[in-house]
Amino acid sequence: MRAAVVRTFGGPEAVEIVEAALPEPGARQVRIRVAASALNPVDAGVRAGMFGGAGKQIGLGWDVAGTVDATGVASAWNVGDEVVALHPGVAAPLGAHAEYVVVDTDAVAAAPATVDAVHAATLPLNALTAAQALDLLELTPGRSLLVTGAAGAVGGYAVQLAAHRGVTVTGLAREGDAGLVRSLGAAHVTEGTAGAFDAVLDAAVLGGTALAWVRDGGAYAGVIPQAQPASERGVRTTAVEVGADGARLAELVRLVDDGVLTLRVAETFALDDAAKAHARLAEGGVRGRLVLVP
Repeated sequence: MRAAVVRTFGGPEAVEIVEAALPEPGARQVRIRVAASALNPVDAGVRAGMFGGAGKQIGLGWDVAGTVDATGVASAWNVGDEVVALHPGVAAPLGAHAEYVVVDTDAVAAAPATVDAVHAATLPLNALTAAQALDLLELTPGRSLLVTGAAGAVGGYAVQLAAHRGVTVTGLAREGDAGLVRSLGAAHVTEGTAGAFDAVLDAAVLGGTALAWVRDGGAYAGVIPQAQPASERGVRTTAVEVGADGARLAELVRLVDDGVLTLRVAETFALDDAAKAHARLAEGGVRGRLVLVP
């Protein structure tokens, strides 16, 4: 099968398409024939060597939408099931940017019924990150939340999920994205703020700048594991380390089918053009996800 990998670190040109052996599912695993897989900033980080692994082949891609192709012992899924899943990791030799991927059965959820596989592939990593970050903030209805990077993929899901929970959301975004962010459910949109919020979900990775916008005794959640700023003024600081969770992913799928979550695709690329997709991501200004189609 074909797969996108890096064997040397660098820019988009470091992405290679290689032939790999078809992976076999073990106990409590499934093999998915990939229909679509989103490209995320973490993939650019892997490609650039931010997570180490020099001298090894490292697979790219965390998101997968496709069809169960084979199952191991004690799998909860059947061949032919249409599914989505998160295939986490920054050091495996193969990732989800491939024709087939093996994942744990507990990482899998039935695919949304209301969207195609290309759109479904934008859900797992970013929506799970947003949901798990919001869990860390422990906000109740009526509390105030600032989401930085509110027009981005993680930020957009965070706005929608928090608003759905009854939280009063302010989105930090450029003026040109204000309409989009409001359409996602933000009560307010700002380009820069000196407000004091009960919590900040820092999808834009502003660090200390965003921390300053949390009221004394509030909460801050970052999206890069262990990279949150130090606590000050009694503000609790933490960062999400996204984990595969099929049950939680199934809840998010239901929100897609209920019209609560919006799946945004910026552009699609053939798997063979993965390097071109990385180059487009590096240009910036992408609204929605770039998606690779084998």
